[in-house]
Amino acid sequence: MINSANTSITEEQIKILLSYAVLAPSSHNTQPWRFEIADGDVSLFADRTRALPVNDADDRELTISCGCALMNLRVAAAYERVGIKFTITPDSDDDLLAVISFDKESFISKDEAGLFKSIEGRRTYRKRFSTKEIPTTMLNSLCATASEEGAWLEVIKLEGDRQRVAELVSEGDSIQWANPSWRRELAAWMHPRRKGDGLSMPGLVAPIARVVVRTFDMGNGVGAKDKQLADESPALAVLGTAGDNVRDWLAVGQALEKVLLSAHSQGLQASYLNQPIQVASLRPKLQNLLSEKGFPQILLRLGFPEYEIEAAPRRRIEEVIN
Repeated sequence: MINSANTSITEEQIKILLSYAVLAPSSHNTQPWRFEIADGDVSLFADRTRALPVNDADDRELTISCGCALMNLRVAAAYERVGIKFTITPDSDDDLLAVISFDKESFISKDEAGLFKSIEGRRTYRKRFSTKEIPTTMLNSLCATASEEGAWLEVIKLEGDRQRVAELVSEGDSIQWANPSWRRELAAWMHPRRKGDGLSMPGLVAPIARVVVRTFDMGNGVGAKDKQLADESPALAVLGTAGDNVRDWLAVGQALEKVLLSAHSQGLQASYLNQPIQVASLRPKLQNLLSEKGFPQILLRLGFPEYEIEAAPRRRIEEVIN
C-alpha cells in the first residue's frame, strides 16, 4: 500500500501504479503504450512502433488498448487511495493521448478500488466456457458499467441474431486469412513467451507456427472453430460508442476494461470475436443487428470459465517508461 501520510506521490510510487496499468489487454498482446513521468504527472502515449497496420489500419484498437491501460491506472490509484485526474489530449499531439495527475486529496472512487484484485485475475479466455447461464442481472450490471464511461454495451439476445453474429465472425475469418499481408502480420507477433509480448507459444514451436501461418490460408478451419465458440458462448455482447474518433476509442477502452474487471469480480471471463468490426465491409452488417445507434467497437463473448489459464506475458515496466 502506498504511504498515505503525505499528499504527494513519488516517482517510484507512480511506477508501482503503472505496473498495473500495463496488465491491460491489447490486440495480439502488442502492448502499444508508453509513459513519460515528469513533475509528478504521467503522459500516456500511443506507441505506434507496435501498431498493426493490416489488422488495425486506423490504430483504432491500438487506441482502445491504451484506454484499457488508463482504466487499470485509475483502478490501481483508487485502491491505493490516490486521487487521479486526467485530461484527454489527442488533438495536441498525434501520439499523446492523455495526461494524468495524482493528488491524494482528490476524490477516490470506491467502486473502482473494488475492482483492483481483478486486474491480475482478468484473462482473455479463448477456451469454451461452462454451459452455466449468466444471470440477467449480472449482464445488466455490465451494461450499466459501460454507460458510466460514455459507451454502451448491448447483449445479443435473439437466437437468430446470435447465429448471424457467429456467421459474421466466420466470414471475417475467411476474409482476413485470405490476405497474405494479414497472415504475415499475425505471424510476426507469434513469439516465445520469454519475449514478454505477442501471442505466446513454446520457443521450439514458434518458428514452425510462423511459417505455417504465413504460408497457408486456414480461414475455413479457424472460421468454423470461431463460429462454434460464438454459438456456444453463454453471452455475446457488443461494446460501442456514439462517435468513432480517437476520443471515442479512448472512452470505449476505459469502458472495456471496466466491464472486463467487473465481469471478473463476478466470476466471469471474456474474449474477443472482433472480426466483424475489423473487416470494414462487415461492420455495418453487425450494426444492423443492434438496437443501439452508433459504432460497434468490440465484440465480446462472456461466460464462466472452466479452467484456470496462465496470464499473457508482459514486458518489463522499464521498457514502457521513457
